[in-house]
Amino acid sequence: MKRTLDAPRRSPRGDLADRVAAVSSVVTIAGMIATPLLPQRGIGRRVLSSVVVTGMFATTAANATKRWGIGRAAAAATATALATGVVERIGTRTGLPFGRYAYTSALQPQIAHVPVIVPLAWFGMGLPSREAAHAALGDASTPAARIALGSAAMTAWDLFLDPQMVGEGFWAWARRGAYRGIPLSNFVGWFITGLGIMAMLEALLPPGEHEVASGVAGLESTDRADRRLVSEYGYMSVMQTLGFARFFRDPLVAAVGGAAMLPISAAAARNLLRGRA
Repeated sequence: MKRTLDAPRRSPRGDLADRVAAVSSVVTIAGMIATPLLPQRGIGRRVLSSVVVTGMFATTAANATKRWGIGRAAAAATATALATGVVERIGTRTGLPFGRYAYTSALQPQIAHVPVIVPLAWFGMGLPSREAAHAALGDASTPAARIALGSAAMTAWDLFLDPQMVGEGFWAWARRGAYRGIPLSNFVGWFITGLGIMAMLEALLPPGEHEVASGVAGLESTDRADRRLVSEYGYMSVMQTLGFARFFRDPLVAAVGGAAMLPISAAAARNLLRGRA
């Protein structure tokens, strides 16, 4: 007797993406936990910084592959890395759009005096920021709103990132700024750069077009935010806040960064739980 309904077929690519995302997220979290246990500016922290960023990039890339397919995920990752690599190179040469800064030789390898892991970080956190913004906006989510809030969400992360990386000696500012030695122009530059990244992600990885999230072979259309990517932003916001409050012993950065990231994470989680994102 001929079957009228075929059983769902698991996608091998989706299964592999799940495994890669699971392993790389564990590596990322483990690296973040281990970092404050090692001496500041030591080789251990340098290695772990690269491990954490690489793990974050791999997690995001795997989750993007699971949802949008390997072609779109690869295109988005490549475009983001190339674009931000150029922005970073321009920034170190001209001071625009972040302010005058320079990378030290601590992070290797480098291309044109920009550490390779830096463009990876822009994509690794950029897509989770967009999806967190999408979920946080709920019914009010539009392309323009996602671009604006996604850029703000990513800039909020830098309120943690820059103080930590400057403290490790990975880069230095020509003049001390108002926020832990970092000029406020840096965050303006992050927001401007973030707008470009979010616009690219909207074009290359639109929320309403993707492969079946469950890993079943085929296609479907939905505007729901990707829970895996939202969770990346969520655990980063919580771990950074706790890390600076408890282990790095910097209550100012914990308070400022937490005040910027946690409300977005909370709104995203609330809307996901209520089925509004």
